[in-house]
Amino acid sequence: MKSTTTSSKQKAPAARSWFTRLVLKAIVLFAGLGLCGALLLSLALALAWPNLPDLTAMIDYRPRVPLRIYTADKVLIGEFGEERRNVLRFDEIPDVMKSAILAAEDDRFYQHGGIDWTGVLRAALANTIHMSKTQGASTITMQVARNFYLSSEKTYTRKFYELLLTFKIEATLTKDQILDLYMNQIFLGHRAYGFAAASRTYFGKPLADISPAEAAMLAGIPKAPSRFNPISNFERAKARQGYVLSRMRSLGYLTDAEYQRAVDQTIVIRSAANTPGGRYGVHGDYPAELARQLLYGVYQDDIYSRGFNVYTTIDSKGQEAAYQAVRAGILDYTRRAPYTGPEENVTLPQGIESNPEALNDLIDEQQEKHPDNGDLMIGIVLSASPTEVRVARSASQIIDITDKRALRVVARGLVANAKDAVRIQRGSVVYVHQTAEYWELINKPSIQAALVSLSAQDGAIQAMVGGFDFDEGKFNRVTQAWRQPGSSFKPFIYASSLERGLTPATQISDEPFSLTAEQTGSKAWNPKNYGRSYEPMLTMRQGLYKSKNMISIRIMQAVGPQYVQDYVTRFGFDRSRQPAVLPLALGAGSVTPLQMAGGYAVFANGGYRVPPYLIDYVTDSTGKIIMRSRPTVAGDTLARVVDPRTVYVMDDMLRGVATFGTGARAHRELKRNDIGGKTGTTNDSQDAWFAGFNPKLVAVAWMGFDQPKSMGQGETGGGAALPIWVDYMRVALAGQPEIPPGPMPSGLTRIDGDFYFSEFPPGTAIARVGLPAPGDPVPGAPGGGLDGIGTLLDQLHGDSGADSDSGAAIPQPVRVPF
Repeated sequence: MKSTTTSSKQKAPAARSWFTRLVLKAIVLFAGLGLCGALLLSLALALAWPNLPDLTAMIDYRPRVPLRIYTADKVLIGEFGEERRNVLRFDEIPDVMKSAILAAEDDRFYQHGGIDWTGVLRAALANTIHMSKTQGASTITMQVARNFYLSSEKTYTRKFYELLLTFKIEATLTKDQILDLYMNQIFLGHRAYGFAAASRTYFGKPLADISPAEAAMLAGIPKAPSRFNPISNFERAKARQGYVLSRMRSLGYLTDAEYQRAVDQTIVIRSAANTPGGRYGVHGDYPAELARQLLYGVYQDDIYSRGFNVYTTIDSKGQEAAYQAVRAGILDYTRRAPYTGPEENVTLPQGIESNPEALNDLIDEQQEKHPDNGDLMIGIVLSASPTEVRVARSASQIIDITDKRALRVVARGLVANAKDAVRIQRGSVVYVHQTAEYWELINKPSIQAALVSLSAQDGAIQAMVGGFDFDEGKFNRVTQAWRQPGSSFKPFIYASSLERGLTPATQISDEPFSLTAEQTGSKAWNPKNYGRSYEPMLTMRQGLYKSKNMISIRIMQAVGPQYVQDYVTRFGFDRSRQPAVLPLALGAGSVTPLQMAGGYAVFANGGYRVPPYLIDYVTDSTGKIIMRSRPTVAGDTLARVVDPRTVYVMDDMLRGVATFGTGARAHRELKRNDIGGKTGTTNDSQDAWFAGFNPKLVAVAWMGFDQPKSMGQGETGGGAALPIWVDYMRVALAGQPEIPPGPMPSGLTRIDGDFYFSEFPPGTAIARVGLPAPGDPVPGAPGGGLDGIGTLLDQLHGDSGADSDSGAAIPQPVRVPF
């Protein structure tokens, strides 16, 4: 027993010695790691601190006066500059606004040194409990650092610099200065920067006049400016306001009575004039951006700080009508096209409808990935059947889609055997849209459209919409998209023939036309009429009304392709983009919608070329005019490019097209006799056009995909583009009296209902144009227009035969600046 006891006593010190050594090693290890960490942190600080930005911009805060763009009737449509805000001094900001901001964002702002470690621990604990990011810990100083100098990207490097810059700001500025910068700098939705601008944007009043209820609503916006502002989502803004008010009461900023009055106050949203929220009642993004580009070409970066005011030629009423017409036309096409399926599908837990916070968080996440697009709004499907689709916009806004017209559009996604790609089911992320009668579920459009209108008398651009959504890309299809015009180009071909002896009564063969590979020098060319229907013979007038391809080809063959190429340049078209070959008769060249509008203006104003222009005049910050346009005006003899007789006859025939021909819908819906125009549809329905006018106003509408592809069988200029044009002109011409044709020009006579130039009377004018007899030389053969056809056909990807009213195939669009 004694020996055993002695052995145990000997082992105990050995165990304690081993444990002590282990502890010492651990201490040494952690001390070493700590020392290494300290060294690394010191090295990082030594490298990063000198690279932190100078705080001059914060200490000497001088907002620059931005560039502002107005319509002709002085409606603000654009503002460009680094800072667009109403800056107030710290003592000009009411205490209730300061209290609301502190309650909402950083109640310990005046206690911490830039980083609220208590808030960091609280947020970390809350996020761990909820297993998601439910709280943040950014202080006001950190937000100032991020807003002034840093991006919002979520990387560790950016966060490290944010922390360092936060310490530097706290060491350099007073707390009041930091809060002052925050209140003047923060983005608050709808282009409002700073709380003074936001007060005018959302409540139409100076910041000094706001109530505690309004201050709390403004203070709730920084959490998510695009979704928590009261214009975009009043319900979410109201809920956030309730949270801020309760925080203000608990922190002692409001008494119980003041809190209750604030809760009971009815919030009225009213944007003041010339404010970020109220100024863009007109969707003028495309002309505003073009005006900016044009002025930048003169003044460069000075335009963003010198307070220039640009007054454009845009008519605000017409511009908004154009915007609405383009969107309506695109949505109508989207309804006709096959439904392509939800934006994506997410897992929607069972019972989430009874957890409003969780449902709202999930919807918010999807709205960040798929933002609302004007009146197209994102939502998540709660349930779907062939007779009803329930969509949640928020926990409190559930939309039931039950109208048969709406369900018919997405029927292929609701049937039992729907393909996975198009199936609409619980968790599907979709866009919803409210029509005048019902809610509908609709794809976000992938097709594009454009409309431009201008004054026929001087080229002043009245309206310009370059696509469905400016925010998704500033590419302006009015000025930058080079597309084939199809049959909308035919009037220029016809006009050239009138000055070569043809008349509206000239009989022209409509029989099929073809050229052999030997004739083209490459491959055979077999163009087609729309619908592949042919007639033995038609008059020129009938051929234009029916948009017959064979008629147009034979007119150009008779006149000569080289002559036509020279002739169309009078209207402002690029010679290099209008090849002197027969496919040009079917609109195989390239034009922009703005060029087409300028070309049709010559028909509308009596034969004068009036180059389009957008900027009327520019003033500096004092109101002094520093630039003014001097447009060419119809009637100026130096601007005449076409014989007035030719224009008179073409005006008469194009009015006929809009009354009896492919554009008859224009007359039928507008019920005006002073409208002329022409449809255009290119090969395989890749482009749809309508170009039309009355003596005062020209407008051109286009629709197609940016990367050319078929819009679908049966899509034509008359069905896709003409409705856009009609919707716009219905507003633009409202209240304007009809303008009858003017007096017939000298040298032009009307005999048996048709027109003749004095040098081409009946008997002298060309009475008939038909197929050449076998063995006869082909008009336009080598030296006359066939050279190069084969090359052009190669460029146009093969056969130019059409199933539309054009017959021309389409090259890829060339994007060049205006």
